[in-house]
Amino acid sequence: MARAIIGKKLGMTQVFKDDGKFLPVTVVKAGPCVVTRTKVLESDGYQAVQLGFEDIKEYKLNKPELGVFKKNDISPKRYLKEFRTLEDDLNHGDEITVEQFEVGEKIDVTGTSKGKGFAGNIKRWNQHAGPKTHGSHFHRAPGSIGAVDASRVFKGQKLPGRMGSNKTTIKNLEIVDIRKDENILLIHGSIPGPDKGIVYIKTVD
Repeated sequence: MARAIIGKKLGMTQVFKDDGKFLPVTVVKAGPCVVTRTKVLESDGYQAVQLGFEDIKEYKLNKPELGVFKKNDISPKRYLKEFRTLEDDLNHGDEITVEQFEVGEKIDVTGTSKGKGFAGNIKRWNQHAGPKTHGSHFHRAPGSIGAVDASRVFKGQKLPGRMGSNKTTIKNLEIVDIRKDENILLIHGSIPGPDKGIVYIKTVD
């Protein structure tokens, strides 16, 4: 069964291998997480495990949210995430740490990509710009967006709009190093989101 954890992206650095080559790595503070809820097929309609990450003050939660934690005698958590394919033997209050992972293991990392705001076609879709000189009045405009006889813009047309801030998953990344005393994972390559962004790490099935 798969294993998962919630973490916070801290930034990027590099590590050197034994042969002198260096690898770009992303530093993630992963866990410790707590099992806050378990859902079973008979009563909930599906099977899942909910993990909680980072403590939060009680007054910042409403009564229904706080009631779930008090019912299971768990300190309130800021971030919650359900995972459907985790191990079956997890119970309320169980702690999940980086010790469940191994160096060299392949993982999928999901996060929210950086938001770029409203962007034009050149930045958003990497389209070409128009001539810069000789009296050109066409520099960064989108150009033609459809045929005349259609009298409409077809679905899927690449146009200016909001860019980024999308749920993104990078698959088959490798764990380069694990620092258990600091709850740190060093992951080869880049992962979605800004520094201090929340990411969800799951082993490859």
